[in-house]
Amino acid sequence: MSDTKITPTFGTGDYVKFFGAGALAATLTHGAATPIDVVKTRIQVDDAMKGLNMVKAARQIVAKEGASALLTGFGPTAVGYLVQGGGKFAGYEFFKKKFIDLTGSQEKATRRRTAIYLGASATAEFFADIALCPLEATRIRLVSQRGFASGLTTGFMRLAREEGLRGFYSGFVPLLFKQVPYAVGQFSVHEAAVEVIYRTMGPERKAKMTQLQSTGVELSSGIVAGVAAAVLSHPADTLLSAINKGAGDPKQGATSRMFSLAREFGFRRLLLTGLGPRIVMTCGLVAGQFVIYAECKRLVGAPPGIEIHKEESLK
Repeated sequence: MSDTKITPTFGTGDYVKFFGAGALAATLTHGAATPIDVVKTRIQVDDAMKGLNMVKAARQIVAKEGASALLTGFGPTAVGYLVQGGGKFAGYEFFKKKFIDLTGSQEKATRRRTAIYLGASATAEFFADIALCPLEATRIRLVSQRGFASGLTTGFMRLAREEGLRGFYSGFVPLLFKQVPYAVGQFSVHEAAVEVIYRTMGPERKAKMTQLQSTGVELSSGIVAGVAAAVLSHPADTLLSAINKGAGDPKQGATSRMFSLAREFGFRRLLLTGLGPRIVMTCGLVAGQFVIYAECKRLVGAPPGIEIHKEESLK
């Protein structure tokens, strides 16, 4: 393998900027999407809401519990995705660089770019989820079990007191099944969409892009990536919501419990129930994250991400 350096050097300060930009992007978008997520989770786990669309379910929640119920779980969502988003985006930059260097040449990296995107996104998400899981478990308890606690701190402490580490990480395997496909769809499809856009534009137009045009590229590619992320992660998202509500046999291990619930739910409920709202929400989340991430990196002077796209024009 060649020892020639094929990627720029990123220092600790650069990764701090990546983390900060990713943290801000994730917590702003997920925090803003809390009402949609509350409705989606209720449709997934509340038998009384099966078959309801997004609007009808939201109206029912507001009528029974008040408008504030739509912000249930905001605290864990904001804090959890602050940590997870920073780790995911900075981790993706880190592992993408490492995997590119392992190929030994720019040409090999370009040929193997899809594998690099998949590996970097999956690895980054795995480590980010270790930090996210306790807060995600708390959030889903607050959303799906009315009266569980009044907020993040009380919910977190109650879960720690009653169930300990097992309660926080009982949904870790399902979380990986949800978040890793989500991240793979988010980053890999985004990279592919950006490549198609740039190759369609050609190198000359790409070099002359304005800031507004760059934002348009991030927004449009983010929407495409959001659809992929939603579809790939939806089955496990449904199972995770059910497990954190207490569904299934608690004596079973997490993986066995997940597959038992999958058989119980059936193909249609697992893949389709709540998918429409999830696609709408995820497209907004992913597109918003890439736009905010790119803008934050520009404002703090972070280096651009490493590109291994094909350069030939599609025209």
